[in-house]
Amino acid sequence: MTEPASAAPSPAAPLTEAEDKQWASFAHFGNILSLVPALIIWLIFKDRGPKTNVEGKEALNWGINVAAGFIILQVLNAIVAIAFFPLKILTGLLIFALVVVNLIFAIMGGVKVNGGGSYRYPVNIRWIK
Repeated sequence: MTEPASAAPSPAAPLTEAEDKQWASFAHFGNILSLVPALIIWLIFKDRGPKTNVEGKEALNWGINVAAGFIILQVLNAIVAIAFFPLKILTGLLIFALVVVNLIFAIMGGVKVNGGGSYRYPVNIRWIK
């Protein structure tokens, strides 16, 4: 007996304009937690909505930069703790500043995109084009 040929899955329906705007803003807001929400949103919805593709990439690039900065500062903090302890306060302040800047920019991006605009992070290396 032969098994019936399975049908190829159909592509997902395109997002409506409101859904596209909503997921694009969620990508920016997700950066408050980490880069993972922006990555997931971009991977799932990049082909379904043009705004989500553009804004998701922007949010993901920002998340990558913040994560890299955080890792670099943590390594520097560990080295400084061993070599010259008083500088540990400075690296701790830099880590705190990175968290605050990320929080502010992620909220600004989410609000701007939710309002119908587009947001570009001021200092953002664009790893994903």
